[in-house]
Amino acid sequence: MVTLRLYDTRSRAVRPLEPLVAGQVGLYVCGPTVQGAPHVGHLRSAVALDVLHRWLLASGLKVVFVRNVTDVDDKIIHNAAHDDEPWWALATRMHRAFTQAYDAVQVLPPTAEPRVTGHLPDIVRLIETIIERGHAYESGGDVYLAVRTAPEYGALSGQSPDALRASDRSVAHGHTGEKRDPLDFALWKAAKPGEPSWPSPWGPGRPGWHIECSAMAVAYLGEEFDLHGGGLDLVFPHHENEVAQSACAGHPFARTWLHHGLVTGPGGGEKMSKSLGNVTGVPEALAQVRPQVLRYALGAAHYRSPLEWSPQAVSDAESAYARIETFVRNATEAVGDTAVDEGLSKASWDEFADRLDDDLGVPQALAVVHNGVRAGNALLAAHDLPALAATLATLRRMLAVLALDPVSQWPASSGGELSGVVDALVALAVEARADARARKDWAQADALRDRLAASGIVLEDTADGVRWHLAASTGS
Repeated sequence: MVTLRLYDTRSRAVRPLEPLVAGQVGLYVCGPTVQGAPHVGHLRSAVALDVLHRWLLASGLKVVFVRNVTDVDDKIIHNAAHDDEPWWALATRMHRAFTQAYDAVQVLPPTAEPRVTGHLPDIVRLIETIIERGHAYESGGDVYLAVRTAPEYGALSGQSPDALRASDRSVAHGHTGEKRDPLDFALWKAAKPGEPSWPSPWGPGRPGWHIECSAMAVAYLGEEFDLHGGGLDLVFPHHENEVAQSACAGHPFARTWLHHGLVTGPGGGEKMSKSLGNVTGVPEALAQVRPQVLRYALGAAHYRSPLEWSPQAVSDAESAYARIETFVRNATEAVGDTAVDEGLSKASWDEFADRLDDDLGVPQALAVVHNGVRAGNALLAAHDLPALAATLATLRRMLAVLALDPVSQWPASSGGELSGVVDALVALAVEARADARARKDWAQADALRDRLAASGIVLEDTADGVRWHLAASTGS
């Protein structure tokens, strides 16, 4: 039985997840519009939804996870023209950059990653259905959804059409035609000279932004499915319009709407976005911090909370992850082949699971992890190997859900493909220091320790010998 409860934006309540198909969850996520390189705001979205994906899998469910790619769009066309590059070349290059960014922080690949340009027939058929049902009209080669005919328009974002009509949040999407109502939005845009276009019953053109997701979600998940995810900035107009056009086509569409908070700059200011010029690119972030620490930093807050990106946040994540990393390494070395009695730490796993089942409470789940690290360090000091082995096994099971296991998920944490070389070099330095101490050459022993510390390697003298770990970064 599924025990996960999630906050549903539409009902404004935490509700139990009740899959349409027993043992299987259909999840659709609005992926990137690939007009530029990915930044940490994009990765926050990917990590938040990856935790959901991984927890569903860990709960024994089959997940059909669809994340689209918008590969033709006004911004893509504009940016490509500005750089004298074909629009499709820019879209392909940026799509590749997003995939590399997801891979860098261990985001699981989706079951399907459909592109707009690969689903034009689905989109055209959906628009035809909406027109046939009397909810859309053609004007000058454009096709508009008649918002006033859409059932319960505004329910997702909590706004009334009357209030929206008088506000500047009424977004105009048309190209050449005339809208009957300011709220109406384009399902199909007539082609302009020099723009990419495809044939349709209304003349050459391309899809509006919103219709693509309704068409692709239904193509892969059916007319009704379990979960639709995305950022809070998509609630209106994008997701509101998805709901409207899907209802106008007679599709029940998503049963639960999941929205994550946005990334802000230092001080919790405006959201990170290319238009505001306050982005931190993924390569820039990875130059500041290891990828596993970036994953920790982006995933540690509750998914519905805003996330401040700052040097202090990076430093805090490095320190927190280093404590986990050090314990897992030291405990793994200590327990060796010790048999694991999983019953010794079942209560910790149950507490961890309860936290994630409560609207993906990652901060509370991480508190369980860090409590386990503290308890494990005490067991390590006491040399209680059976209890230590059980604690380590449970902690690694938790860390696997969060994609933070330093051993299996981040095997390169000590230096990428050079990790074995680093281990050997540190071992040589430790041996040389031990020889100096045996000779009572304290100055040489201290000098070796200081040189390692200057390189970011901290030695710990324990009853079981010398252990080492990477020092926590101070950020920049």
